[in-house]
Parts: sequence; C-alpha cells; structure tokens
Amino acid sequence: MKILGLCGSLRKQSRSLVLLQAIQILMDEENELVIFDGLGSLPLFNPDIEGSPSSSVLALWSAIEKADAIVFASPEYAHGVTGTIKNALDWLVGYIPFAGKPVAVLNPSHRSEHADAALREILRTMAARLIPGACLRVAVTSSKLSAQEIATDSELAPLIHRVIFSLENYVPEDEEPMQTDA
Repeated sequence: MKILGLCGSLRKQSRSLVLLQAIQILMDEENELVIFDGLGSLPLFNPDIEGSPSSSVLALWSAIEKADAIVFASPEYAHGVTGTIKNALDWLVGYIPFAGKPVAVLNPSHRSEHADAALREILRTMAARLIPGACLRVAVTSSKLSAQEIATDSELAPLIHRVIFSLENYVPEDEEPMQTDA
C-alpha cells in the first residue's frame, strides 16, 4: 500500500510532520508512507490558472493519483484549518482522482476541535472516504518528542499503530471484503 502524507504546517519542527514521520517508522516493509514536501510551493488557488497548472500543482496531482490512501496531519490555526491545507484542498476540489480516496486525519493537539471538524467536513464534501479508526487526535503539540520517541512511547505508539492498522485494513462500506479460498 502506498500512502501519501500531507502536512498542514510548513514549520521545520512541526508536530504534524513528526506524527507523519512516526507513521513511517512504524509501517511494515510491505507498505510505504511518502510525505509530500511541496505544499509550500503551491501557488494560491486560482480557477483562472487551473487549466495550466504549475509544476508544483502537477507534482501534487501525481502524488494523489499514485496514492492508495492519504494521511492529513494538520494543526489548528485561529479555530480553522491551516492556509497550507486549505490551498492544497482547493487545488484538489476539481481533481477527479482525489474523489473516493481513503483518508486519515490526524490532529496533533489535545485542545483543538474546530479545525479537526472543519477538515473532516471539507474532506467529506470533496468525496474523500474518511477511515473509521484512522481519524484521531494524537496530542503531541506540547511535547518535544522526536518521531522515533513517539514510535516507542507507550501511550502514543498504540495510537499510531491504530491508524496504520485502520489504513491497511480499510474496506469501503459499499464494497465486499475480498474472499479467499480456504
């Protein structure tokens, strides 16, 4: 399974980024999480230029198309989604391969509720499939833990494992699980 990670913060020491890196550490060899690092280079969304997208937009679209699932990890800014995530989502609204993608949403804060709910609503509106069990808060904003430390923390690692398990075992409600011959 190829999973795309989208970080809603451009900070080098972003707690959202550290969560994505912890997922990378804990995933098995059969699966891969690739963190897209080009959200900061996307131009502001403008429908007038959508028909001739920049190389950074094309890179995002390509990454979306190649991904089996997407993990959004994003903080809350002033009770809303970050401009970084909102701009990326605006570039994806009309991009057909995004619709129906399985999606996980991680919030790094123990306090923020507004952006988490807003991001989920935006994703539902865009026809993303929110994965039960893979959308949760992993409160790391007040910690200085590295990705490796999160991956081995007795309280945080099980949450990351839950996200990974939910991603790997997701079956849309409108599809039957694959039958295996016994």
